[in-house]
Amino acid sequence: MGKKETSDNGKWKGLAAAAFCLLIVVTVLYAMAAVRLYADKNTVAPSVQPDGQETLEISGLEALSMWNEGHGARDALIEYVEAVTDESNPDFIPVDRRIAVFDFDGTLFCETDPNYFDYTMLVYRVLEDPDYVDLASDFEREVANDIVALNETGTASADLPVRHGMAVASAFAGMTIEEFDDYIRVFSEQAMPSYTGMNRGYGFYLPMIQIIDYLEANDFTVFIISGTDRLIVRSVVECYGLDIPNSRIIGSDELITASGQGDEDGLDYRFTADDTPILGGEFLRKNLQENKVEIIVREIGLQPVLSFGNSSGDYSMATYTVNNNPYRSLAFMLCCDDLVRENGNLDKADKMYAACDENGWIPVSMADDWNTIYGPSVVYTGATVTAD
Repeated sequence: MGKKETSDNGKWKGLAAAAFCLLIVVTVLYAMAAVRLYADKNTVAPSVQPDGQETLEISGLEALSMWNEGHGARDALIEYVEAVTDESNPDFIPVDRRIAVFDFDGTLFCETDPNYFDYTMLVYRVLEDPDYVDLASDFEREVANDIVALNETGTASADLPVRHGMAVASAFAGMTIEEFDDYIRVFSEQAMPSYTGMNRGYGFYLPMIQIIDYLEANDFTVFIISGTDRLIVRSVVECYGLDIPNSRIIGSDELITASGQGDEDGLDYRFTADDTPILGGEFLRKNLQENKVEIIVREIGLQPVLSFGNSSGDYSMATYTVNNNPYRSLAFMLCCDDLVRENGNLDKADKMYAACDENGWIPVSMADDWNTIYGPSVVYTGATVTAD
């Protein structure tokens, strides 16, 4: 046998060995893939979104386990989500247009005990806080006492929301953002007067938190659009642990200035390395009614396809969501008709049911749609007058 023939035989033997090794590797990889696919099929089926990212299909019935069967709101939402996330469905909505907006007080969070979180915090700051009672202005005391009167009578002047915003801005003026956050968190730990097992900052409606989780699992982007000061909402949301970033929490606004700015206009003052942002003491805007639409246009820049609210202050947001929308859209409104587990208000609930019927919005009965509100460890102990 010649040297060339020997060399060729060795070459072919080497190639055969390499091919055999490659075959083994491919077989192993295929087997691993098959095992993984089998496991996936027997747990949660994957789906591929338009951007190529794999997400998990979440069962609406499982995700909304705190919602009772046989009521329309839950089923309407599940049918909607399944339709708009299905690429083969004519109602399909691209991921970047799946925008859902939620009011805060009375929609995600206990609205009245005996009043809004930010109203009760102002009353505490001005009338009870030993570090501030003697420093409060006459205007702040007047507003705080008006809130106390509202708690007792259920009626208030039409301009109270704006006057309250002005009083909050002045009562906390000069605080850094961190100091204000700390104050809110400490106040959040006060006990809720009408409940056992719940502090002020933890009054989130658990069925609504399930909706947020369900929507986010289906690639919706959730925003909170509140009439409460956005800094207050940010603190309460973060303290509770709800995973919504500050950039998606929009509320009423007060002036923020630099610590060394004084009375100088912001166009003339240059922020220095020694400065820190502080509350400037001036109320800017109350984020209710059409102001909610304006702020959505300004800060989101896209028309929502889902809206969740609970009061007349959310009517404009709901109307904007469901009218002249290029995508299928829905608006849900909570009706505070539970007098057993919650500080309900049947007159307000009846008005909301009528508004839903008139506008084609979907009502959510807190009494009938939910099998729990705050969880089994929280017990409602007594009624208080609730604000309209």
